[in-house]
Amino acid sequence: MTTFALIHGAWHGAWCFERLTPELEARGHQVIAVDLPGDDPAATFETYADCVVRALADERDELVLVGHSLGGMTIPLVAARRPVQRLIYLGAFVPVPGRSFAEQLADEPDTVLPECRAGLGERDKQGRSRWIDEAVAQRVLYADCDERDAHVAFRRLRPQALAPYGVPCGLERLPFVPSTYVVCTEDRILNPKRSRRVATDRLGAELVELPGGHSPFLSRPSELAGVLHDRS
Repeated sequence: MTTFALIHGAWHGAWCFERLTPELEARGHQVIAVDLPGDDPAATFETYADCVVRALADERDELVLVGHSLGGMTIPLVAARRPVQRLIYLGAFVPVPGRSFAEQLADEPDTVLPECRAGLGERDKQGRSRWIDEAVAQRVLYADCDERDAHVAFRRLRPQALAPYGVPCGLERLPFVPSTYVVCTEDRILNPKRSRRVATDRLGAELVELPGGHSPFLSRPSELAGVLHDRS
């Protein structure tokens, strides 16, 4: 049996995998969706990795880590601490050892497509980013989702603390673990062209092209489950 550990991205929570989980379970897998403290101003990516490691402490099955979007910054930190069978980056950022996420974005300004910034409000008193424009969120986060599903997801979004962005990645190198990068071909958050380059040049990963937007766990969970199952 394979255990899939599902790691969400910014503003989201473990709830976003509610449709993907039964699809994987129907294919004979165990699923653990981890809730990260993304709204905690004191938490860093190392803190996020702590949460994942604790959630997986009793797991002895073959383990595949799936990091969506900002979750890609966490999964290699986990793989540096415990054995994993594979890392799957799902429309995800990939850390640069020794560089902070903020420095990484400055180094690679074409990584994030600009439209998403229009949907974010001013930082709150704790320095966190927050979505305020539902129409923009539907276009960039949930472009190929049902309108009602996109509305429900938007209502569940929470603030994302920005403190982790300034902390350099503590890895000396990315872990030597087989990796797959799933490019969402119509992604409106991460530039698919940049994602393809990162997958090959930084990771040396298997590259998989998945039609659709940034949130396939909501818009096409069965198809995504099939992609993950084939890598188990």
